[in-house]
Amino acid sequence: MLDLTYETPKPKVIAGAKQDWELVIGLEVHAQVATNAKLFSGASTQFGAEPNSNVAFVDAGMPGMLPVINEECVAQAVRTGLGLKADINLYSAFDRKNYFYPDLPQGYQISQLYHPIVGEGEVLVDMAPGIARVVRIERIHLEQDAGKSIHDMDPTMSFVDLNRTGVALMEIVSRPDIRGPEEAAAYVSKLRQIMRYLGTCDGNMQNGNLRADVNVSICGPGAYEKYMETQDFSHLGTRCEIKNMNSLRFIQQAIEVEAKRQIAIVEAGGEVVQETRLYDPDKGETRSMRSKEEAHDYRYFPCPDLLPLEIEQDWVDDLAAHLPELPDEKRLRFMADFGLSEYDASVLTADTSDAAYFEQVAEGRDGKLAANWVINELFGRLKKDDDKAITDSPVSPAQLGGIIDLITSDAISGKIAKELFEIVYTEGGDPAEIVEARGMKQVTDTGAIEAALDEIIATNPAQVEKARENPKLAGWFVGQVMKATGGKANPKAVNELVSKKLSA
Repeated sequence: MLDLTYETPKPKVIAGAKQDWELVIGLEVHAQVATNAKLFSGASTQFGAEPNSNVAFVDAGMPGMLPVINEECVAQAVRTGLGLKADINLYSAFDRKNYFYPDLPQGYQISQLYHPIVGEGEVLVDMAPGIARVVRIERIHLEQDAGKSIHDMDPTMSFVDLNRTGVALMEIVSRPDIRGPEEAAAYVSKLRQIMRYLGTCDGNMQNGNLRADVNVSICGPGAYEKYMETQDFSHLGTRCEIKNMNSLRFIQQAIEVEAKRQIAIVEAGGEVVQETRLYDPDKGETRSMRSKEEAHDYRYFPCPDLLPLEIEQDWVDDLAAHLPELPDEKRLRFMADFGLSEYDASVLTADTSDAAYFEQVAEGRDGKLAANWVINELFGRLKKDDDKAITDSPVSPAQLGGIIDLITSDAISGKIAKELFEIVYTEGGDPAEIVEARGMKQVTDTGAIEAALDEIIATNPAQVEKARENPKLAGWFVGQVMKATGGKANPKAVNELVSKKLSA
């Protein structure tokens, strides 16, 4: 297996009116756990159901209703921790986070403040081939999601949908290790990729199944290095949290906007106030939502309805033994087994479906050629076709593999292969049968190619003299032969014969 060495990317620098500033970013990512039932009830987690149809009595905060832990939610959190190379805490406990809002019928959220189920881990965030940043994970804890307040259905009333209430979330808290907007987006993308591989979260940001709170602060050059040496946050600026971001593009925009806002405040002699803010993409600004709360504001205390959660090491080991191959390991294997570049391997392992498709095409074939056809031809055609997913591809791995087999056996040329691919994409069918039925086989008979070339040479003596004086002009003869044979002549044979005839 290959062992790659990475260079750490440089921090993003923003020029202020008085000096340069660097960004310091930490993220709290809320990932909906992929389970059929909620964290403490048997109610469905199905998206798009009728409002208030997926609600159990305990979700609705009915008196006397007690929560019962969903074991699969715990298993999914442990799998996520293992996938992030994190410490798994065999002892964890649930706490009540008290606040009052219409979409929180219990009047509190069950979370894990003091004893989270997952401890410290790390994520390798790839920025470019050979360049990556290690982002430290501080913790992952399980908690309930709240419901949804809807304010745009009536001019005088708000509505509450409790379908999301009680759905299990994993809150993945990073250290302030991210140094730019692009890194922040790449970090969320990498988390999403890992969880999709693990099957612990579908990563659907549009549905709100993955969203991020982004903590942004600024500091002068060299201050971050002092923080890393001492772990003293006084070296860093005051952070502000941008709440509920569910778009990678908006995450980047919000960080840029918020950083510039803080720079303007500090350079004008003011102080940044720690608070929670919202990003308005239409206005291109962040605005204050509320002052930043501390833990005591929520009056946390151990949940009296739930015993501490104690899990066995053997159970954790069993989950670890059955984890799927993760994207970093798969990328390295593709590079080693198929001779792919880091870039191509990264593209092909971006999604589990892409990776599985490629492996089926590449099995028993030239890996580089297979990668070229999957990335350039298939992905390009799917993108052109309304960004169609590979799972909806009209060309199966067997069909694409059949086209590659025809190329490697010299039955067709690369040019003919592209025509054949378009036929298979739009009409379907077996590639080999299509080639036979439509007379698409390339001409490999050197006698026929030579006859066509001799005729071209005989009728173009002036061009022959020019080509003998300047060998670069030999390509004209190659093109004429290909034209004369309807593009079916074997390009390699044509080139060899042209070279032979012109040097005679």
